[in-house]
Amino acid sequence: MTKSMRLLADGDAETAAVLRSRSEVEARIRAICFKTGPPALIGAELEWTVHSIAAPAAPLAVETLRQALGRHTPATLGSPHPPLPLPAGGTISVEPGGQVEISSAPFPTLGALHAAVSADLTYLSDLLGAAGMALGSHGVDPHRAPRRLVRTPRYDAMEQAFDERGGDGRVMMCSTAGLQVCLDAGDDLPVRWAAVSALGPPLLAAFANSRFHAGRDTGLASARMAAWWAMDPRLTHPVGVSADPAADWVRYALAAPLTCVRRNGGCWDAPPGATLDDWVRGALPLPLTVADVDYHLSTLFPPVRPRGYLEVRYLDAQAGDDWIAPVAVLDTLLADPATTSAALDLARPTAERWEPAWRLGLADPALRRTAHAVLELALRRGSFAGDVAETIERRMR
Repeated sequence: MTKSMRLLADGDAETAAVLRSRSEVEARIRAICFKTGPPALIGAELEWTVHSIAAPAAPLAVETLRQALGRHTPATLGSPHPPLPLPAGGTISVEPGGQVEISSAPFPTLGALHAAVSADLTYLSDLLGAAGMALGSHGVDPHRAPRRLVRTPRYDAMEQAFDERGGDGRVMMCSTAGLQVCLDAGDDLPVRWAAVSALGPPLLAAFANSRFHAGRDTGLASARMAAWWAMDPRLTHPVGVSADPAADWVRYALAAPLTCVRRNGGCWDAPPGATLDDWVRGALPLPLTVADVDYHLSTLFPPVRPRGYLEVRYLDAQAGDDWIAPVAVLDTLLADPATTSAALDLARPTAERWEPAWRLGLADPALRRTAHAVLELALRRGSFAGDVAETIERRMR
């Protein structure tokens, strides 16, 4: 999520309150999952793997990355100072495998977002370049196997939970890089939620670019999404679509397994198999607080996640300045009710084709038809700069 759209801080008096019933937990989740109103803001989170320019397959060293980021280094890399924002207002975070992420502020227009993120991206690239490093161009590390650099109680506990189902969780944590788009929930929530969800398979297929991982050809259009998909479906598969998106999210969150439980000390391991619903029913010795519920929601990773706004998580990281193209497509298709309804109608036939999307991309005939249709709709309804339109058209070939 973009940092200016964060949930309440843990120290807030509200979040320290103990929730004593399932109805109280449900009410909390409903209260924070969607903030409806006229859509006004857009934000983005851009994530990249980081590589040595001279030897892209060389292991990344924490100290090298820390020195390159300087006063922008986050606490997770051991910085003793609060990290400075980037010149255009973005903030840097570092993922478990050393992936670097820029989280933008929310902006009222796509143009303002593009200008700010482009400035911050140039600045970050220069910082890393001076240290002999460069940002990756794909949704998964094409050179290196997963290796964790960031050590925190959260990531320790999540790694243990993910390892129970195999190695895909480590790939997700340490080797993947995504492009996230943050859009206001809007007034007509059921239609916007359904549309942004149904657009997932065709847009994933259209912008997939992560076939190679750890020095081998996976044969997949998006090895990044394949890793997410192979994890526990209660954590990473779609929430589902109905006339009541908030109820769908409540059910998803309650049924999802706990991957970490915050405690004093360094061990946040969750009881194996326990869900949030189990915690509500007294399965854990710790009282369940508002902050615990909020934190649990931050450990759920469906392709579209409600965070008060719509957080679109299904896109691979894009090379260089190409990130703006899929962001512009989503912004355009969600810009007004008529366009959103038209996009939903076009996307419905392939709304469930997630696996073909990450396996085959646009080689899947049905997804190719849908992707062409929704991208052509975006080109007709949007006012894109020439390079953005060219990138979209290139994806349709």
